[in-house]
Amino acid sequence: MQAPEVLGGRYELRGVIGRGGMAEVRDGWDIRLSRPVAVKLLYPSASAQPDTKRRFATEARAAARLSHPHVVAVHDSGVHHGRQYIVLERLPGQSLADVLARGGPLPAEQVRAIIRDVLSALGAAHARGVLHRDIKPANILFSPSGGVKIADFGVAKSADTPQTLTNRIFGTMAYLPADRIAGRSAVPSDDLYALGVVAYEALTARRAFPQTNLCALADAISAGRTTPLQALRPDIDPALELTVERSMARDPRWRFGTAEEMGACLDPPAQQPRRSGGWLAAATIFTVLVIAGLLVAV
Repeated sequence: MQAPEVLGGRYELRGVIGRGGMAEVRDGWDIRLSRPVAVKLLYPSASAQPDTKRRFATEARAAARLSHPHVVAVHDSGVHHGRQYIVLERLPGQSLADVLARGGPLPAEQVRAIIRDVLSALGAAHARGVLHRDIKPANILFSPSGGVKIADFGVAKSADTPQTLTNRIFGTMAYLPADRIAGRSAVPSDDLYALGVVAYEALTARRAFPQTNLCALADAISAGRTTPLQALRPDIDPALELTVERSMARDPRWRFGTAEEMGACLDPPAQQPRRSGGWLAAATIFTVLVIAGLLVAV
């Protein structure tokens, strides 16, 4: 029986969890600390590409500087037989993409909680000058506590992102605003736009822009052609509806500028307590009249 492959004399590789365009994610075991980990390992072909290697290093640095309860933690990184790897926190739950693939929209309050967790992470990232640039259901993972964590900073932009990469468009087109697709530099509100598109998908169980042809997809995003949330989920409250639709606004001037601003719009206004003074006064008067009537009758 062949012995399992071990990276850096410490991380035992097991089965494949998932595969992407430039790397695979393996189930792993930290021999030194006796704990499960996830190991993101570049494909050999990708390891030979300087741009991909830089992006991979950027992911490790960007995520490692964000010690946050709603960001998947980076434990380590290194090179194994010429292939770069990142050792990540291993979450036992599924991604939001996995959950949505099973069908059916999510309850409004669950979507609100997901938005709140992701906003918390994005607020911390943006405060440190890090833009995620690829918020989508596959990069939102459920934690054991029931909350979510964002993963995959592979196309993140930060102060140490190589200048040669800053003017290129990264991310998944279906979650990018039209002005970003047109070539505008990335800004924090792009992550918030993407989160709005994710929330729309979670609430409706359908993609906001379902086109598979890239030209048709770009045209639909440019035109902002989406079915209004009210038509698909008439049960959701106005605050949640407004938050999602404003974050996805075609005109960038209508979008949220910060995670804090979006979070402040998320909850419905607090219910005002009923004024009971008038009812108490009326009840008192009624009681006095009844007593007076009884005394007259006597």
